[in-house]
Amino acid sequence: MPEGWRAEIVTDDAIMLGAPLEDAHCFIASRVCSELHQAISDDWGVYQALSIRLPLVGRLYVPDLVVMPEDVVLDRSQSPSPAEAAFLAVEIVSRSSMDTDRRKKLGGYACAEVPLYLLIDAWDGMGPSVSLHEQPSNGRYKHTSIVEFGEKIRLPEPFDLELDTSRFPGPDKWAS
Repeated sequence: MPEGWRAEIVTDDAIMLGAPLEDAHCFIASRVCSELHQAISDDWGVYQALSIRLPLVGRLYVPDLVVMPEDVVLDRSQSPSPAEAAFLAVEIVSRSSMDTDRRKKLGGYACAEVPLYLLIDAWDGMGPSVSLHEQPSNGRYKHTSIVEFGEKIRLPEPFDLELDTSRFPGPDKWAS
């Protein structure tokens, strides 16, 4: 595998190779991480590049960020951590991950009943957007809220947070 690249199992018969993360991607992750840390309980963590198991769909995902109880992450008998223990999964769309983040992971997280899936998408054809998917049921999320970059999006309990997207860089700030 080329230096800096990472592998992720996204289907039963496919492994996705991810290019090294762009600076804009890392900037967004840092901003979201900072805001989440202010809203979570002391016994939870915001983890980057934590592998999580989705047993119902037979997959292993590595979300850009995931909020999960510390005791689950530190329990070696549960490694990789089970997706159903997550409170929130966050994916920041790159040009190379569009289909995976928008469709495959959306369905995977819903099947695993991750309560909240936050999709940050600078490459949305309608303009850069942030989508919050909620209420997983039968492999789908029943409710989705969408805002454009620059607006705030409300993350419900247990976060009770207005996530500010005003500093998220649009596609013009990403490498070409």
